[in-house]
Amino acid sequence: MKAVVQRVLRANLKVDGQLISEIDKGYVVFLGVKKGDTKEDADYFIKKIPPLRICEDENGKINKSIIDTCGEILLVSQFTLYADSSHGNRPSFIEAESPDKANELYLYVAEGLKKQGVPVKLGVFGADMKIEQVNDGPFTVILEKTK
Repeated sequence: MKAVVQRVLRANLKVDGQLISEIDKGYVVFLGVKKGDTKEDADYFIKKIPPLRICEDENGKINKSIIDTCGEILLVSQFTLYADSSHGNRPSFIEAESPDKANELYLYVAEGLKKQGVPVKLGVFGADMKIEQVNDGPFTVILEKTK
């Protein structure tokens, strides 16, 4: 499992021109699920993301978490995080989990983050989503749980 965490001032997600989700200050988290990933793998992200100290404190130091700053998360399923472009020019996605299993773990992560006290907004699994975001910093962290 892999997550790209981007600190944002605001973000919104639309499908077919319709606003689905919108957040103010917080994170956009792109979550990729790899074949064979389990709920135990997902638990790593549920525990890691909320206390991750990538927000500025009152002195401008990177010292606060999303919990400390009362931020929100826009969680977006992103199977393309497992694109393999090492051969040829067209990426292969054979490492990405099947849609049913990936969606199950995506929703599991969303619920787990909510239980950690972070407001979570979702994308639409499998849809053609349009995301507008104003990155803060920019500050981007890649988290990966490997076996």
